[in-house]
Amino acid sequence: MNARVDLDQLLPELDHRHLDWLEEEAIFILREVAATFERPALLFSGGKDSCVVLRLAEKAFKTRIDGNDFKGKLPFPLLHVDTGHNFPEVIEFRDQRVAEMGERLVVGHLEDSIKRGTVRLADPLESRNGHQTVTLLEAIEEHRFDCLIGGARRDEEKARAKERIFSHRDSFGQWQPKEQRPELWTLFNTRHRPGEHFRSFPISNWTELDVWLYIARENIPLPNLYFAHQREVIRRKGLLVPVTGVTPPAAGETVETATVRFRTVGDMTCTCPVESGAETAADIVAETLTVTVSERGATRMDDRTSDASMERRKKEGYF
Repeated sequence: MNARVDLDQLLPELDHRHLDWLEEEAIFILREVAATFERPALLFSGGKDSCVVLRLAEKAFKTRIDGNDFKGKLPFPLLHVDTGHNFPEVIEFRDQRVAEMGERLVVGHLEDSIKRGTVRLADPLESRNGHQTVTLLEAIEEHRFDCLIGGARRDEEKARAKERIFSHRDSFGQWQPKEQRPELWTLFNTRHRPGEHFRSFPISNWTELDVWLYIARENIPLPNLYFAHQREVIRRKGLLVPVTGVTPPAAGETVETATVRFRTVGDMTCTCPVESGAETAADIVAETLTVTVSERGATRMDDRTSDASMERRKKEGYF
């Protein structure tokens, strides 16, 4: 769907007031994190969900002075795990956004884990997406973080649908779905032993459509990969694989140029674009209303290895 539309003219009967409720809930959760934990951090990759959580954090802890300008500091640092195979455009956007805000960014580099020997690759070009769990847990230990705020949503994937808003992790950083704590009447049990920590997901109840409606409403800046652009791709197993230094074409594969955008961004070795002419957030809202597969199911190669691939990674300490 390539129709260029104005958001105010898009399905006028659609009531956007639910965004206010979702925003209020997310801000409440963020303030609970700041009040409850001693050393929290906000996971910020430069992706759309983390950009939304970052805007919510600004609203929760800063003073709005003019339009989208905020005054003040967040009560926690930003944290990103850099696999070394991230899209350069996203890393550039991440650094620019953090510099504009004047916030502190902590980066855990997977390359450092490789040098330490805690991560060993079978092949230099293999996907590093699963290996970043090691680097994340090392960053948690080094900085003694007791809660990580993430942008995961329950509609993304089956395993994430099992998550609580406050997700307990044991002393090994592992997630045990059968041991998650009840969350009745917005009462959260955040008690943990030394060495344990929590992951908190303020936008758990949001959908991909909610995210894009909010991005459009708040005029939240994003990496340009999320919008239509020309890119060399390979058609492989029903996906469009971007041609990069770490995802070269195999023998016999045909490289073509297509108009695409990314629904999610991550490690280049496992993140694929979709064909789209959507150039604005309003265009993407219109497209999202017609999709039947979540962004991870449609574009992430690592989630196609098995139905339980995400749950397995989460039990090992993944986001």
